[in-house]
Amino acid sequence: MPIKTVDEMLKWLRFLVLVLFPLAGIGQVKDLPPYQYDNQKLIIISDSIMHVELPEILVYPQQKDMSRRMLHQYTVLEMRVLKVYPIAKVAAMKLREYNSVYSGFKSERERKEYVKRIEKDLFKEFEPQLRSMSVAQGRILIKLIDRETGQSSYEIIKEFKGGFSAFFWQGIARIFGHNLKSEYDAANEDRMIEYIVGQIDLGLI
Repeated sequence: MPIKTVDEMLKWLRFLVLVLFPLAGIGQVKDLPPYQYDNQKLIIISDSIMHVELPEILVYPQQKDMSRRMLHQYTVLEMRVLKVYPIAKVAAMKLREYNSVYSGFKSERERKEYVKRIEKDLFKEFEPQLRSMSVAQGRILIKLIDRETGQSSYEIIKEFKGGFSAFFWQGIARIFGHNLKSEYDAANEDRMIEYIVGQIDLGLI
């Protein structure tokens, strides 16, 4: 049957690829044009082989496969994340609001007065929750603030209060075992936190 259009030719090439590619390990296939897929289209190119990029998949241990000790550690971590994750979400939302107002001020005096109002409002809203937090919960909160805002707590303080204040509060945080410069590492160090956050966002816990 004669091939009349480019679309028909591409269909036949797809057919040949599907049929002949599994045979590549048995015998050499000759005269097959190199190809690649781009947005579900077959493109004829030269000097190339088929290459498919797959998204990274993180593998987490299932609770049924955990030892008693691992399950206990996971349960404790889940409870900590459940407590501090909502605060990190609110913090990110408020930071966006503050940034939009803060950047609109032209004088340093206006900015300082605005920062004082922010501090007063934040202490009034969050002080009871922060005072009841454990050291471990505070450490997770610092990590999640970085996740939600794309900025470490140190960078946020430095942006609004200046370098000296950031340095001062970093020193205080160090005394209590925290690091305001902590960055969120979803693929490695904080992978279990990321898993728990994903479960929360899906409404599964």
